[in-house]
Amino acid sequence: MRIEPRSAPGRWMTLGVPVLSAVIALALAAIPLTLAGADITVAYGEMVKGVFGSVFAFSEMLTRATPLMFTGLAAALAFRAKLWNIGAEGQLYLGAMAAVAIGAGAVDIPGIFLVPLIVILGAAAGAAGMAVPTLLKTRFGADEVVTTLLLNFIILIFVQMMLEGALKDPMSLGWPQSAPVLDQGMLPQLMPRMRVHSGLILALVLAGMAQFMLARSVWGFRLRAVGENAAAARHAGIGVNRSLFGVAILSGGLAGLAGVSEVAGLKGYLTADLSPGFGYTGIVVAMLAGLSPVGVVISALFIASVFVGADSMSRAMGVSSYLADLVVSMSLLCVLIGGFVARYRITRTKPAEGVA
Repeated sequence: MRIEPRSAPGRWMTLGVPVLSAVIALALAAIPLTLAGADITVAYGEMVKGVFGSVFAFSEMLTRATPLMFTGLAAALAFRAKLWNIGAEGQLYLGAMAAVAIGAGAVDIPGIFLVPLIVILGAAAGAAGMAVPTLLKTRFGADEVVTTLLLNFIILIFVQMMLEGALKDPMSLGWPQSAPVLDQGMLPQLMPRMRVHSGLILALVLAGMAQFMLARSVWGFRLRAVGENAAAARHAGIGVNRSLFGVAILSGGLAGLAGVSEVAGLKGYLTADLSPGFGYTGIVVAMLAGLSPVGVVISALFIASVFVGADSMSRAMGVSSYLADLVVSMSLLCVLIGGFVARYRITRTKPAEGVA
């Protein structure tokens, strides 16, 4: 037996692997649920009810999916060029810090300009967080996996320092949090008395633009060429370093927008525990989507549904909500295995003549 690459994976396999991976992950999650003594039908029914059982539940799922769309897009675009951005978590915090620095009223800005300025500067801060590791990679050959990952911890420590210093809210009674964003600096809400905000619309628009650019533009062709074979792309006259730096700016900016959406769209202020790991989960979102921007939207909705549904199931049945982490982890594992099956096939080798 030997492993051979497939000439071209079929469309059904490309589309079916993520869907089948999610189904298998949910099926495997039934094992620990059963061991915990839960009725599988009731448990999964509570998960569905926790997401689709009311308008409020559905809006909470959309709220949870919004930052995942941004970080998923950040990972998907960078990974397309084989630029391994593991630093979306830190870039998210940079975007959030820029949002409160401008939105808390430190600078007198007319209200009509405040929201656009928060969005632009938040994206710029996230882009700067990815530009540094990319510069180290293109100039000195530093491994971006290491630099982006380590930069996450440096940025988080810097945020904690700022929350105890320049950004600290004097009315927080000693609690390390920033001053709140002004009302005119908050992203508009999409539904009354719900937490879902217009950051969701921005994420959907950017996903559509990214899909179009990847498929229909010269920039997208260059990006895909660099990702497939950087040496061949360079030989063809494509500026590889310039392409990497360009996608790094986009990737970091998208991750920064995740921080903007959480601060200016949801919480209104910055704390050191703003993100429960949106940056890292965005990698799972991107992989589950097959690095497709439109697929990122669907993948983010699925993973947000798992998290929100698991919380509801936990409250209703007394089952640990960590089941959501288990489903997400198994989904990624199934996607990796499915991706291998989509790219390679196992064939039987014929025995040599004269060999029994």
